[in-house]
Amino acid sequence: MAQTSQLDAETSDLPDGRPDGRPDGHSDGLPSGLTGGLTGGLPDGFGTTFGRIADSIETVILGKRDVVERVLLCLLADGHLLIEDVPGVGKTSLAKALAASVATSFGRIQFTPDVLPSDVVGVDVWNEQRSEFEFRAGAIFANIVLVDEINRASPKTQAALLESMQERQVTTDGVTRRLERPFMVIATQNPLEHEGTYPLPESQLDRFMMRISVGYPDTAAALDVLDAHGGMLDDEPAVVPVATAEELTAMTRAVSEVHVAPVLRRYIVALADGTRRHRAIALGMSPRASLNLQRVAQARAASQGRGYVVPDDIKTVADSVMCHRLLLNTNAQLQGMTTHQALAEVLSTVPVPSTEA
Repeated sequence: MAQTSQLDAETSDLPDGRPDGRPDGHSDGLPSGLTGGLTGGLPDGFGTTFGRIADSIETVILGKRDVVERVLLCLLADGHLLIEDVPGVGKTSLAKALAASVATSFGRIQFTPDVLPSDVVGVDVWNEQRSEFEFRAGAIFANIVLVDEINRASPKTQAALLESMQERQVTTDGVTRRLERPFMVIATQNPLEHEGTYPLPESQLDRFMMRISVGYPDTAAALDVLDAHGGMLDDEPAVVPVATAEELTAMTRAVSEVHVAPVLRRYIVALADGTRRHRAIALGMSPRASLNLQRVAQARAASQGRGYVVPDDIKTVADSVMCHRLLLNTNAQLQGMTTHQALAEVLSTVPVPSTEA
């Protein structure tokens, strides 16, 4: 179901004159200081391929174009995703549709307290016929890995997963095995259930490039879901590949080459510093978070057909990249403040850089 991208439509609360972060008076061309003299800088068909993948996923996840695009941004930024939402909103279907749309392998593991690290990364077992050990790969050996209810596994198992995510390799009995790219972990957790869970500490939450919520569909989308499934719970539309893993790898490489002007890098640093100085925030953005914000902004720019980042790219993705990394102090929590509100205050107080810089 085609929809106008919410990423295109989003504007910021920042008083910068235009929703795209440019001061009034810059309607068409941007100064070379922001573009790096670039007029393109992306492979032919980047935007078309991005839209084609998003359209394919949206045949399964109806009415959630913004969510679909954010998942793709995280993938193209070479990051991992945390989906925090209630059961039944399509988290598993989203991950499966993503893997099917880009012709990559899909792995899934349901985290429970008795899941061991070896179930995730694999283990060497003795083969009596060959009289040797052989490696049996764990669930992590796939391009797209869905980890359901990550906060239900023990801290030891969580650590094994997160180490593999960070290092993009697995070591067992002294043998290191690289994880094939593209590689993305999509982890889920239910924010409403706390009994029998092991909440991820801030240091491990920081390993996830983005956190999003799928949310409930609106009335029109909910009706479309009922019509599409015809009452069959497992009757999902077949998803055919619309891009190859090689294309995805090339797109990821192109994202890393999107130009970020020095003035925008200083803007990202100022935002990070603003979170550390905010009255309600006890733990602000880490340097890793700043790097992630820059990379996702590059992906967002590329998805819009640009070879350079503008301020709106940073502001549009800031919430998904930053909020799960912020820890409010006790007073702010007692007052009922949220990290989204604290971040909005930071965004509204840090000046948007002039495109003349």
